[in-house]
Amino acid sequence: MNPADVAPSALPLVSADVSLIALFWQAHWVVKSVMMGLLACSVWVWAIAIDKIFLYSRTKRAMDRFEQAFWSGQSIEELYRALSAKPTQSMAACFVAAMREWKRSFESQSRSFAGLQMRIEKVMNVSIAREVERLERRLLVLATVGSAGPFVGLFGTVWGIMSSFQSIAASKNTSLAVVAPGIAEALFATAIGLIAAIPATIFYNKFTSEVNRQAQRLEGFADEFSAILSRQIDERA
Repeated sequence: MNPADVAPSALPLVSADVSLIALFWQAHWVVKSVMMGLLACSVWVWAIAIDKIFLYSRTKRAMDRFEQAFWSGQSIEELYRALSAKPTQSMAACFVAAMREWKRSFESQSRSFAGLQMRIEKVMNVSIAREVERLERRLLVLATVGSAGPFVGLFGTVWGIMSSFQSIAASKNTSLAVVAPGIAEALFATAIGLIAAIPATIFYNKFTSEVNRQAQRLEGFADEFSAILSRQIDERA
């Protein structure tokens, strides 16, 4: 009997389950590896984002409290004694570093004022650099996932399409039921890549802006405090 005379109803039906879980389990192992890697990156991105949201919120509140105490009229010496007794970060750390250098110069027997202003500015700049480094920690992960995520997903898509074409060639059947699952698996990898990359890019831009804002605030305080100490140096010199 000629195969062409076989009724279409006699042909075996191909099961085409295109649910998300089925697409994952039916995918090639390379595509599965890409999907799992991208999902892990997505979880990592959200963990970093949640940590940074709380970190920047705490840092902003700490700056607000310090500025309120600094400009309240309280003695600088009293404020230094209160802050130097405990670990400090952010603006308070910049203040403590400057005051420590100030007191070292005045408590030494030589009481040298030469270069004191420059030394104070240098220790404050180092303190600001350390604070900015603390705020920027792990932001590179967000930038990497945001830029590389879509391309990694695209690699999974290309590999999935190649596997799908190989299956079509092997089965010599170009019906939609055969083609659709393989194409869907491939496109699913791209979708996961975008799911990981889009939030990473948004968070990176937002957090970079927040770091710049807090760095400018620190630099502004350092300039103001440097001017205050400069006047006192001139009075005592």
